[in-house]
Amino acid sequence: MRKADPESTGDLAILPAKLPRRVAAIIYDSLLLAGVLIFASALAWGLMAVLLGNEAITLHNPLRGNPFFQTYLLLICFFFYGGCWVCGGQTLGMRAWRLQVRRHDGQGMSWWQALLRFLTASMWLTPFYLHPLFKVNVNISLGAGLAVLLLLLVLRVPDRVSKTELVILPARAAAR
Repeated sequence: MRKADPESTGDLAILPAKLPRRVAAIIYDSLLLAGVLIFASALAWGLMAVLLGNEAITLHNPLRGNPFFQTYLLLICFFFYGGCWVCGGQTLGMRAWRLQVRRHDGQGMSWWQALLRFLTASMWLTPFYLHPLFKVNVNISLGAGLAVLLLLLVLRVPDRVSKTELVILPARAAAR
């Protein structure tokens, strides 16, 4: 027998999240993350301007290709997602789409699980880092990255690696 949809019946059954809802939450969160990264970059630029002076920044961009700056932005991304996942199981995009990430026993996830989830979910960015090495067109890298992202989502690789699940919350639980 098929489980009833909690949206239509008001049932409190917890269902696994389907691909369209996952993608919608990713799009929503990516817009929020873009704002966070712009703010974090502005802070780094401001610090560089104070340390090196405005003229040095204008003549030579010390942040372009800087591995410390890239690591800083990667850490910002991890703490954006990991912090939301560990402290409540939801990013704002997940909250908008009534999704929650949690362990299979229903408990919240640990920082270690958040790190595993983040790193495996970030594998879709690999073609962007490899395209300069292989001198591949950026559009091909974009297509390959999106294909890897869809494959990761369909196979639920981040869920499997981190031993978590992404579920749809019932309408009553989302309203609280």
